[in-house]
Amino acid sequence: MSQETKTMNVFERYLTLWVALCMVVGVALGKLFPGLTSSLRGLEFGEGSQINVPIAVLIWLMIYPMMLKIDFGSIARVSRKPRGLLITMVVNWLVKPFSMAVIGWLFFKKVFLPLIGPELASQYIAGVIILAAAPCTAMVFVWSYLSDGDPAYTLVQVSVNDLIMLVAFAPIVKLLVSGATDLQVPFKVLLYSVLVFVVIPLAAGSLTRWWFIRSKGPEWFAEKFVAFFHPITVLALLATLVLIFAFQAENITTRWFHVLLIAVPLIIQVYFNSSLTYGLMKLFRVQYPVAAPGALIGASNFFELAVATAIALYGPGSGAALATVVGVLVEVPVMLSVCRFCLATRHWFPIAPVVALERTPQLR
Repeated sequence: MSQETKTMNVFERYLTLWVALCMVVGVALGKLFPGLTSSLRGLEFGEGSQINVPIAVLIWLMIYPMMLKIDFGSIARVSRKPRGLLITMVVNWLVKPFSMAVIGWLFFKKVFLPLIGPELASQYIAGVIILAAAPCTAMVFVWSYLSDGDPAYTLVQVSVNDLIMLVAFAPIVKLLVSGATDLQVPFKVLLYSVLVFVVIPLAAGSLTRWWFIRSKGPEWFAEKFVAFFHPITVLALLATLVLIFAFQAENITTRWFHVLLIAVPLIIQVYFNSSLTYGLMKLFRVQYPVAAPGALIGASNFFELAVATAIALYGPGSGAALATVVGVLVEVPVMLSVCRFCLATRHWFPIAPVVALERTPQLR
């Protein structure tokens, strides 16, 4: 590990605690003020659209700042080191969602079925599939930093994932949820979710990035403009979780054990995908600063998109939405353990320095 001490800020380090506190506050609001909760749940973009207005606005406030960090210009330089990116793409899009569908089906339709029943089993499977079909966008920059990853290459991996997500997310979710459950998956709703929560903020972020870097310079953009949104993103995340848990209050108070059950296949999935990616990186002799973030980006999830999609498809009080939120609850401690493993095994990889990709200001 480099001599620089790698640390997260207070919010990132205790994200699991904040999520747990949001659960307590949200459930309390849902139980103590059912009328208010019902009114908020009923605010939709058109009757029956399932797109909840307050949650949609809050999620947009989270996703737009993430998209500001995406540097699509760096993709042109990836031909200098293609192996790491190819491995990441294969695992993220050809392995991860399909393995999650199998693991989710095994646990919810077989192992846990007597405890949860067939209806919730289908909802939970849908939720974990939606979560797995959205590779991480934001927190991977934190995981890359903590594991001494190459920040420029991490930007490339995230940028390519976002481009693939534009065309692959909706059909993969439709295919796997329809195949593993008896739930209906309206494809138009999926496409609408991608448009609202990926295409529009991605376009807005790219245009904003281009304009301000051109007019103000990359340092100002990273240190002033992007940094301005960090507290807004944090508050939007916490408010979103409070609302979701308020909408889920009845499910959580009557089925709190289900949260623990949902966590089991999610944790298995994280370790399976990170181990597979890391092992392939070692097999193909990819250098450590590329291998570590490659393993981490596939194990982590773009939970903001997953939550929004689950709500759009099945509603904010659905089991699918609860499953996506449980992913946030377990992610930080599990991903920190993956970071520690990567750092402890970095000697497995070639020690030549990474110099192929031009570095850009690290936007965190």
